[in-house]
Amino acid sequence: MVTQPDILSSVNESETPNLGLWQQIKEDWIAHGRDWTKPGFRAVAVYRFGVWRMKIKSLILRAPFSILYRALFRKIRNTYGIELPYSAQLGRRVVIEHQSCIVIHGDCVIGDDCIIRQGVTMGNRYLDRAFDAPKLGKRVNVGAGAKLFGNITIGDDASIGANAVVLTDVPVGATAVGIPAKIINSKKSEQSSGKN
Repeated sequence: MVTQPDILSSVNESETPNLGLWQQIKEDWIAHGRDWTKPGFRAVAVYRFGVWRMKIKSLILRAPFSILYRALFRKIRNTYGIELPYSAQLGRRVVIEHQSCIVIHGDCVIGDDCIIRQGVTMGNRYLDRAFDAPKLGKRVNVGAGAKLFGNITIGDDASIGANAVVLTDVPVGATAVGIPAKIINSKKSEQSSGKN
């Protein structure tokens, strides 16, 4: 089973200190099919800008960038329906496949090469636990309309089915479907059944 520190370290390992803002944006542009008009690419680019501006130590120098970021964030949210705050931890080459009704909690962790589709919500489950948010490993495929709630961990290479409501951890390589989501298969179980 994947633990939260494993997910957090996998995202932190993916952050390359030598990768500048424009290099990150270029990598995201390539991941989005080299189409700068895609709303998902634009949302990720604004996110990267929001994270980059926080590296400016001086509040006075950062202020104009923060004003620009807030305006761009609202434009993306209100025009495309993609809410991706800079406080979330986003890995490299994350693809937001389509637009509309995408809400990502500010404390979410999303690993490298994940795919997120329209109608996805990743947020807290209980009002008294405002900072609980899902943590996705690498290469997680989140289907359209899926809802992931609470302090849960989704393992590397997992798939979340369309419209699934995920309330518990999903193991590495597993597929979760339904309301509430149930695990229907995993790479580990397939490998062990193949040995029999």
